[in-house]
Amino acid sequence: MSETRYDTIISARWIITVEQDNEVLENYALAIKDGRIAAIIPAAQAASLSCDKRLDLGNHVLMPGLINLHGHSAMTLLRGMADDKALMDWLNNHIWPAEGKHVRDDFVFDGSRLAMAEMIRGGTTTINDMYFYHGAMARAGIASGMRTFVGCSILEFPTNYGNNADDYIRKGMDERRAFLGEDLITFTLAPHAPYTVSDDTFRKVVTLAEQEDMLIHCHIHETADEVAGSVKEHHQRPMARLKQLGLLSPRLIAAHMVHLNDEEVELAARHGVSVAHNPASNMKLASGIAPVQKLLAAGVAVGIGTDGAASNNKLDMMAETRLAALLAKVGTLDPTAVPAATAIRMATLNGARALGIADKVGSIKEGKDADLIAIDLSALETAPAFDPVSHVVYAAGREQVSHVWVKGKALLAERRLTTLDEQELKASGESWRNRILAK
Repeated sequence: MSETRYDTIISARWIITVEQDNEVLENYALAIKDGRIAAIIPAAQAASLSCDKRLDLGNHVLMPGLINLHGHSAMTLLRGMADDKALMDWLNNHIWPAEGKHVRDDFVFDGSRLAMAEMIRGGTTTINDMYFYHGAMARAGIASGMRTFVGCSILEFPTNYGNNADDYIRKGMDERRAFLGEDLITFTLAPHAPYTVSDDTFRKVVTLAEQEDMLIHCHIHETADEVAGSVKEHHQRPMARLKQLGLLSPRLIAAHMVHLNDEEVELAARHGVSVAHNPASNMKLASGIAPVQKLLAAGVAVGIGTDGAASNNKLDMMAETRLAALLAKVGTLDPTAVPAATAIRMATLNGARALGIADKVGSIKEGKDADLIAIDLSALETAPAFDPVSHVVYAAGREQVSHVWVKGKALLAERRLTTLDEQELKASGESWRNRILAK
């Protein structure tokens, strides 16, 4: 029998598997073949294995790639143009008018590639997005090599992309058909929010999601005003309304979920709803602190998202993971709430669970896809390293991400992008800035 020849063997000082909280393998290696993790073995044994490429990373952490569970990638081109505003002022008077002037296919393609370059350099390997011109987002995902969930936005009112809810749905499904069979591209249905989507449209979304086996991605319970508005208009809180409409199910990824009572936490758990927690955006827009500890304790899969760069203002999943741990502590006055290992699981395996891909990614296990990142802990700022799990959450920054792989393909090597052109993207961003300012 001939010896197995692997595509790549990567060894590192520490491997955080996320299979179990705080499970760290020291001085181990991963053998990758055909895009999957074929073996996890002590580094000393890996030295004798045959491979096409060998990478010895020294004082690094090797861990699953980060999963950004809620974003609006193309809005990176609007980064910083309307800061320090309340949510509805920000949307109605700044963001939606700017989008009305500029959003089209090339805006989404250029903005999404710029966002993906930033996310890759910060250790993100999967993005669950929500925007318009979905073919452009899918093409950007293919160009970057990221695992990309393309959310087809649905609203009742017209934008550059569609005229009404039925038009949004029809166009989104047409664009989806063009990318069926693309391994790293998955389309989802993305009704924007309870305050922008009617009962009839929500019913159509539920039916279509079941027929086409699609996920649903929606902003829910983001602000106190949203909840109060629902009570005034529908005589019930959003979660109760959505339950009646059949939206609550394991298909649903609910973004934000800040203003929840105990009954609504239990409702999310009972129906298998997943939650995308966006700590920086929630803080910046003064939306509040989500009850993450209660959701986790109830068994809800709580992942982490950045939201868009227009409301954050950076797509930094390492920073979001740190904030998720810290906000949970200050929000409950409990220093044991959301420990580092839980925060890492939220940013990886919980996001994979929410997206229905936990059998493929989210942890380091033989047979799973090699969606991996390496974080260099040799820097002065992370010395000494007693606990790599703690260091990843509380001490390290995205600038210490040295390598990123999706299905074994390198997207970042020694801090250099391999699928996207950094200089081209900078020039594109500056060009869009000039066009936006001109109008």
